[in-house]
Amino acid sequence: MQESFKSFREFYPYYLDEHRNRTCRRLHFIGSTLVLAFLVAALVTWNPWWLLGMPLAGYGFAWIGHFFFERNRPATFRYPLYSLIGDWVMYADIVRGRIPF
Repeated sequence: MQESFKSFREFYPYYLDEHRNRTCRRLHFIGSTLVLAFLVAALVTWNPWWLLGMPLAGYGFAWIGHFFFERNRPATFRYPLYSLIGDWVMYADIVRGRIPF
């Protein structure tokens, strides 16, 4: 049975539970860092081709983490907006040291 969330605040604990594997979290972090780097590259070079790399890097690394290390189905498939927000909140929590890298 699919869970229903009324807010991101309700969703985030579920999201973190889907990211218990450290390697999965690290792959998410690497993918998100590449997304930021590709955005900067696009802005600095005014070359929009860098923007194509953003979803490939972000989702590619994350999905590898889920399929091969976490062994679960990415939340993106069921909760695309909350999952996208969760990626960046988790990224910030890792940078702040709230979640182990």
